[in-house]
Amino acid sequence: MIVVGVLTFLLAGAQAPAGPDTIVLRASLQDTLSTVSSRRSALEPVGPARRLDVLADGDTTRRRRRAIEVSEWYGRRLTVHRYVAYATIPVFTLQYAAGNELYTKGAGAPVWAKTMHRVGATMLAGMFTVNTVTGAWNWWDSRSVPQNRILRTIHAMTMIGTDFAFSYTGAKLSKEAENSSEKRQLHHRVALASIGVSVASEVAMKFLNR
Repeated sequence: MIVVGVLTFLLAGAQAPAGPDTIVLRASLQDTLSTVSSRRSALEPVGPARRLDVLADGDTTRRRRRAIEVSEWYGRRLTVHRYVAYATIPVFTLQYAAGNELYTKGAGAPVWAKTMHRVGATMLAGMFTVNTVTGAWNWWDSRSVPQNRILRTIHAMTMIGTDFAFSYTGAKLSKEAENSSEKRQLHHRVALASIGVSVASEVAMKFLNR
């Protein structure tokens, strides 16, 4: 304010006609006043609304993704789980071939079909036990990871359901199917449905769980 007042006083005192030097001085004083006024306007406090906008922009920070750690054995269990799941595909194929012989021929089915069906059922029981333990463990270990959480949960619940279906088929229906055509048909349908659901769930996890 003092500087502006002094410059105004000097400019007012230079109103009398003068030579070229006086004209140059007057122009210089006017330029100085304009510069000081513009800087003073820039330093004026902003209004309440504008101040709120500035504070909001300054205080707004981009949220960073929170890192979630899983146990050291998560990757190892996942590797075992995947390889065992891949190994069930050829066993399913052998079971279908042997089971189809038993389904169509009954007691007259060849010996290889009866033997392979028992061996395949035992192998699947062990494979599903391993994958149930590793899968359920990893599902619980990754429960805080939001990515594909719904997909992992559906896969876990689906495979637990097929566990019960296969257990029911092998433990109960397999014995009843030897003497009853109705139970043999039920055994055949439940087994094929369980195989289809298992393969579909494995394929979904393979291509969608990225």
